[in-house]
Amino acid sequence: MTSSTPQGAGRRLENGIAWAVRNADGVVAIVVAVVVGLMDVLNQNMDPNIVSGATLLVLAALVYGSLTERRRRMADLRAATSGTSRAIEDLAMVRALSGAETALAHERARRTTSRWVFKGGTGTYLRAVTLPECVLEAQRQRRSLSMKIDIINPADDHVCAAYARFRSTFGPGSGGGHAEWTVERTRKEAYATVVAACWHRQRLDTLEIDVHLSSVAPALRFDLSDTCLIITQDDPSRVSLCVERDRPLYDYYVTELHQSREQAVKLDLREAVPLTEEPTVDEVRRLLDRLGLPLAPSYTDRDVGDIIDKALRAENPYRR
Repeated sequence: MTSSTPQGAGRRLENGIAWAVRNADGVVAIVVAVVVGLMDVLNQNMDPNIVSGATLLVLAALVYGSLTERRRRMADLRAATSGTSRAIEDLAMVRALSGAETALAHERARRTTSRWVFKGGTGTYLRAVTLPECVLEAQRQRRSLSMKIDIINPADDHVCAAYARFRSTFGPGSGGGHAEWTVERTRKEAYATVVAACWHRQRLDTLEIDVHLSSVAPALRFDLSDTCLIITQDDPSRVSLCVERDRPLYDYYVTELHQSREQAVKLDLREAVPLTEEPTVDEVRRLLDRLGLPLAPSYTDRDVGDIIDKALRAENPYRR
């Protein structure tokens, strides 16, 4: 109990000194006024010049204090304004895209990027536009290209059924086309993306491509390039979002997409068997067998041919 008393007294003394330093102008004015007042009371014959000088000194101290307080308020105001500006910038880090703006944003993102990260359902737009166009740009500019693809697992009945239900919620043909979203269509679309990735990989030595298969049906699609992140939905009439690379949200999603891939099954595309320019049914069957994604015995040659068409001749689902 006794040892804490000196510490408390010392802390009060420190607080008093700090207060006096912060309010030095007021302290000076009070001290001068008190001293001059006492001198005036004790010495009735005090020189009037001393009283006038002291009065001016007190007024100067008060004016100085007023200016100091004004500077403090201005600094607080600037700090508050700066915080507001940062908040507005953070709100503006997401740009809304509608209609043709979405396709234009994708085109600009593909133009100079050396990497592309995709996370979505079955990758229809990826097969039809993104993958071939990115490969073409890499060939034109003679540069390497890294692509990471994260789609649903076609061998997982539950996730295929969940994704088909989600796509069918908005009516047949939602997200382009008129075919109904069934479990079989969902499975074929995902198989086609795997085949397309292997086919393009074998035709561009500088293409590094990974395919990850998820057991979670996504509601959004993410396309991340060197310059931006584009978030879209299956309905082209809905607003899409674009996040530029220099925004914090871009970095957040880089981490988020990485974590999603870490929890998915990664295919070893080095095990892929060669595919000819026009892959045959047998080649595709062998390919999927080697990758650990064997087709069900019920799949006919016509079904496999449908997968090949979707892989290499996919139509842009959002072309008007």
